[in-house]
Amino acid sequence: MATPRGKWIGARVKRVEDPRFLTGDARYVADLTLPRMVHAAFVRSPYGHARIKGIDASAALAAPGVIAVITHADVASVPPLQDPIALDGLKKTPQTILASDKVRFVGEPVAVVIAEDRYLAEDAAELVQVDYEPLPAVTDAEAAMAEGAPLLFEDLGSNVVYDQTYRFGDPDSAFQQADRVFKKRLHTNRFMASPMETRGCIGQYDRGLGELTFWSSSQMPHMLRLSLAGFLGIPEQKIRVITPEVGGGFGQKMTLYPEEVVVAFLARHLQRPVKWIEDRRENLMSATHGKEQIIELEAAVKNDGTLLGLRATCIGDGGGYSFNTASALVEPQASALMMPGLYRVAHYEGRVVAVVTNKTPVGAFRAVGWTAGHTARELFFNEIARELGMDPVEFRRKNMIHEDELPYTTCTGQVYDSGSYVKSLDMALQAVGYDELRARQEELRAQGRYLGIGISPYVEPTAWGSEIALQVGFPFPSHDNARVSIEPSGKVTVAVTTHSHGQGHETTLAQVAADILGVDLADVTVVFGDTASTPWGMGTYASRSAVIGGGAVTLAAQEVREKILKIAGRMLEADPADLVLADGKVSVQGAPDRSVTLAEVAVSSYFVNSVRAEGEDPTLTATRFYDPKATYSNGCIVVVAEVDPETGQVRLDRVVSVEDCGTILNPMIVDGQIHGAVAQGIGGTLYEHLVYDDQGQLLTGTFMDYLLPTATEVPPIQVEHLETPSPVTVQGIKGMGEGGLMASPAAVAGAVIDALAPFNPKVEELPLSPERILRAIGTITD
Repeated sequence: MATPRGKWIGARVKRVEDPRFLTGDARYVADLTLPRMVHAAFVRSPYGHARIKGIDASAALAAPGVIAVITHADVASVPPLQDPIALDGLKKTPQTILASDKVRFVGEPVAVVIAEDRYLAEDAAELVQVDYEPLPAVTDAEAAMAEGAPLLFEDLGSNVVYDQTYRFGDPDSAFQQADRVFKKRLHTNRFMASPMETRGCIGQYDRGLGELTFWSSSQMPHMLRLSLAGFLGIPEQKIRVITPEVGGGFGQKMTLYPEEVVVAFLARHLQRPVKWIEDRRENLMSATHGKEQIIELEAAVKNDGTLLGLRATCIGDGGGYSFNTASALVEPQASALMMPGLYRVAHYEGRVVAVVTNKTPVGAFRAVGWTAGHTARELFFNEIARELGMDPVEFRRKNMIHEDELPYTTCTGQVYDSGSYVKSLDMALQAVGYDELRARQEELRAQGRYLGIGISPYVEPTAWGSEIALQVGFPFPSHDNARVSIEPSGKVTVAVTTHSHGQGHETTLAQVAADILGVDLADVTVVFGDTASTPWGMGTYASRSAVIGGGAVTLAAQEVREKILKIAGRMLEADPADLVLADGKVSVQGAPDRSVTLAEVAVSSYFVNSVRAEGEDPTLTATRFYDPKATYSNGCIVVVAEVDPETGQVRLDRVVSVEDCGTILNPMIVDGQIHGAVAQGIGGTLYEHLVYDDQGQLLTGTFMDYLLPTATEVPPIQVEHLETPSPVTVQGIKGMGEGGLMASPAAVAGAVIDALAPFNPKVEELPLSPERILRAIGTITD
């Protein structure tokens, strides 16, 4: 459904929400203080794997300011957390909100201390004595799969919680017809969202009303409310969830955590507001991790570079629990089912294995699953091209889906509605000056300098509605609502259930409504983050807000627009079809002097009976639901890097990103999303790694050891835009939040490997630290 563009959609508008952030007026959970509020500090396991034999809280209870110490025995009535994914063969791993008989990762909450202030609570938490019986740990997914490995869940009889092979076409025949068969293995690193604001929440229970108010740094307020109702037995309508400013989420905050259930339980149990804010060390060791997979690929290829078939084994290291949102499948399932990517692969076999280990559980993190799979495939294709003596661009062009083949249904069932696959590749290569760079590369090698070019075209599943969730292997409903209202003043309020935690929704969704209703951007207020003032919905994740939120706002605003034109037509004695709604007024087409302001229309609708038909609703408001058809964005990222083979140091010279997200709502905000995602990809390729020892101890538990890229490590990023509106979504909008992180690791790693091609590097693990680079080229050997 297309809507003609007006003044705002597509405009590079400054974010209307930024003044409160820049002036320090934004309020986060940590800024909130309530009367009689107490503070929680969690006692966390120091062991990766151990039995709990007993807990002695007497010293903590005697400490100053301590109100209570709560263990599993106190919360045993609360059901355990487990994932809701209904797939045959997926084993469940229930997690009690405080560990009962066993701990399975360092940082798992075992007890909680409540005190008058945070410092007293943290001091007292150190006094809680837990009697642990250490058990052998397993921190490698393949080792965890082996017979005789220590079992995290003895009743399951295995650490493998899912093992399924999917076959599409006839891969065996494809491999029999191949001139060449290539193989690759890649172990992607474990890294995480690291939002600027860590997790945190406050619970307040009103005993007289039987109501719980819960503030949380969450991406999904309504889903959090639903979960709390289920776990605590409080009617959903008696729970209000408020998510104030949220300082970044990236998927980490779409998860329900045990700590949130504990805090809500304590608020009711103690009859006092309870607050918990985690510190950075807690975030690194206890909030969900992401990205780690072991991927083995095989490709059947003709000598001319034609790709005949593909096989993949994707082993996901799920950590201590198959976590309670999308389960331990969240990485390998997404990876395996998107493995064909934007290439013609008619014959494919994908094995998905999900394993639990004694590490922090894995959850959603921007471009979940797709990052690892895309990186492995693109680096593999570089190796194949090199072995065949082909330019990596030539190999991709030969096998890439072309625009005239769209819509295209992949062998795994994804329906690519539209796109610009070849065009975005060509635009990126032209922008970076590919031919000149190849010539420059040869010149520099003659001088002993090693320049490399990494190319990473991609297709990105977006608009996470029910259809696309099913197509990429996670069968659950995913839809949302929006409410648009015009007050008697003529001003517009948009209430949405998608949550903004840095993406600029207050600007982009206002642009959508302003265009449809013909008002100034300043006349639109976007409301979100409070279940008491917004319609029910599923929140923000998987690049769905622009498509689903924008689509629902469009539908609701169009309904309100029709009401406005109907009322104005009666006021102006004109056919609504002959009216123009723009610049805050309604006028007769061709006779602009015959007009009324939007405020006059609104006042008349609310208060003048004569402009309404008998029984007609006087309010200018509409609530609309939207669950879009599947749509896929695409683009291409090219990175230029120079590597010093003596030190293993990498310098990134250029990053070019071409993005096609259909109808662009605000190019400035799209650019910002790309910059942030690419920066995360650079970090995950070269620096970030959550390292565990054999006993499950996290060795990178501070920012001294877990390295995040800074402004000095991220080069200038050149962003180019293409617009191929989706034919299946409202306004032709596609999502675009994931592609930068999905595609940039393959481009960065590809550039490093390409630079070192004369050394024939063997890269099987990420990140590409200087030491690992030197090992790959043989400078360092064991």
